[in-house]
Amino acid sequence: MANRLTKIYTRTGDKGETGLADGRRVSKTSERIETLGDIDELNSVLGVLRAELTAEDPISAIFFQLQNDLFDLGGEMAMANPDYHAITPEMISELENHLDDLNEQLPPLTEFILPGGSRSAAYCHQARSICRRAERQMIRLCNAEEQNSTGAIYLNRLSDLLFVCARVLARRAGATEVFWQPRNQPKPA
Repeated sequence: MANRLTKIYTRTGDKGETGLADGRRVSKTSERIETLGDIDELNSVLGVLRAELTAEDPISAIFFQLQNDLFDLGGEMAMANPDYHAITPEMISELENHLDDLNEQLPPLTEFILPGGSRSAAYCHQARSICRRAERQMIRLCNAEEQNSTGAIYLNRLSDLLFVCARVLARRAGATEVFWQPRNQPKPA
């Protein structure tokens, strides 16, 4: 494999611009770069979450694939070409299959859940909320310029998967899910 980076700093972004894969320079605050940043942040939190799990954990294997998919999605954003598709409908179907398999293990949801329950579940909820932000940002990008919208659908389904994974992780850790308690209702005994 060839070296991808020989020098980490280039100074080319010192004036608030960065380069896309096609060589164009864009503002670091553009919709596209904001989307890339949210996807990168989500990938980072998934890395933290994976560090909380054992290597043998099947959910860790799912998250590893998700991290690679998110890197591909970032590449799609950097290409800035509406004809380039790194995320496919088959990848969305794969997320739905994971969702169905994991949700089957859970009791029906009767209450709103607060982030928490266990450390790994809390990280998973954090990843879910970042994923929702990345999805909103990608929709802004799709509204601002021509862009493949499959990535936004992928992020929508991924946030659902992260919610279900948080529920599984909370229960697996022996913790209970944390349910929302409105102020005007009595607290459980």
